[in-house]
Amino acid sequence: MNNTCLEFRNLTLGYQGHAAVHHLSGGVKRGSLTAIVGANGSGKSTLLKGIAGILKPISGACVPGFRRLAYLAQQSELDRTFPARVIDLVSLGHWQKRGLLGRLTFADKAALSTCLDAVGLTGFEKRAIDSLSGGQMQRALFARTMLQDADLILLDEPFNAIDARTINDLILVIKGWVAEGRTVLCVLHDHALVRDHFPETLLIAHKPVAWGATFDVMTFENLRKARSFQEAWDEQAGWCEDDAGQAGRSHEHGHVHDLPHHHKVAGHV
Repeated sequence: MNNTCLEFRNLTLGYQGHAAVHHLSGGVKRGSLTAIVGANGSGKSTLLKGIAGILKPISGACVPGFRRLAYLAQQSELDRTFPARVIDLVSLGHWQKRGLLGRLTFADKAALSTCLDAVGLTGFEKRAIDSLSGGQMQRALFARTMLQDADLILLDEPFNAIDARTINDLILVIKGWVAEGRTVLCVLHDHALVRDHFPETLLIAHKPVAWGATFDVMTFENLRKARSFQEAWDEQAGWCEDDAGQAGRSHEHGHVHDLPHHHKVAGHV
């Protein structure tokens, strides 16, 4: 059985011909938990949108090895003024099975209640979403994600502007997903959380800087390289063809081939 949930083949993503992620190659193992780290504007959210199919590649490919995907965007992208209740928001997790207007079965409602309980929102079913705190809203969004029963889960800055207790609770939810064999990719900016809870890390600065075991990736030298790449980036740069020596990666069994100590620094683009 193929152990790869997702494969990048020289993937380049961007907007209106301007690349935001350059020449990413490698595989994500099934059942892995990976943090995606980089400075603001380094291409992290762009990468998730490419994986989710929201953004089409400029070149290369993102090859799926999963059946179902769940994508949780940043809260800033959500309209919280929409007149909806918690139960309405969470039940959207059933849309792939029932459609947006489909009637929920008894089993669907039981699953919804189980998910609300798992994130600590039992009793919040009829609360308006515009009355929720940031942490409560994120719990509801995690419950919706649970209902999607996805093989691959994409989380974009899921811990922004929420309290420490909620962060700890949701990290346990994420680890529970991984224990079930699901694959999780999570964009994060808190390096302490990454080091404490995420076994794998992809460090990017528009191009891949390092990818592998978190202990090997989150080094001072790699973070310095990422910062220097980011500072030198030309926001108006177009996309380019891959050249010899570009950063490639094979992540099977946790190893990066052709790279000592799991570090890979991208060539010039």
